[in-house]
Amino acid sequence: MRKVHQYTIMSAPTTGQAAALAALTPVGDRYVEEMRQEYDRRRRLIVDGFNTLGMDCFEPRGAFYAFPSIAKTGMSSDDFAMRLLDEEEVAMVPGDAFGASGAGFVRASYATAYEKIEEALNRLERFMRRHG
Repeated sequence: MRKVHQYTIMSAPTTGQAAALAALTPVGDRYVEEMRQEYDRRRRLIVDGFNTLGMDCFEPRGAFYAFPSIAKTGMSSDDFAMRLLDEEEVAMVPGDAFGASGAGFVRASYATAYEKIEEALNRLERFMRRHG
């Protein structure tokens, strides 16, 4: 077990090195492009969903998080996140966890399945009908 531990934390495992090499060759380009397109599809879904619900949200560039405004609810970021979790079982990070300028916002990741984002938006719509 000591050898396994040593080789997995002290240097990049051989399989990881092989995967990195494959990703950097023309063979890997196809997979990188497929994943880029899939993240773009998820980004459009979540940003459009937030904006449709009246939660103003700008287009993220280079991240897989969206940062919509919750101003129309009148709730603090903490209250919004906790109530959404309690009432609809949707987790978002309060914006003020990222500093004072994050107050009035929440952060949502779109690094999950498209269908899960759709379901989260459906639940968020119910929540916003009650609170927005």
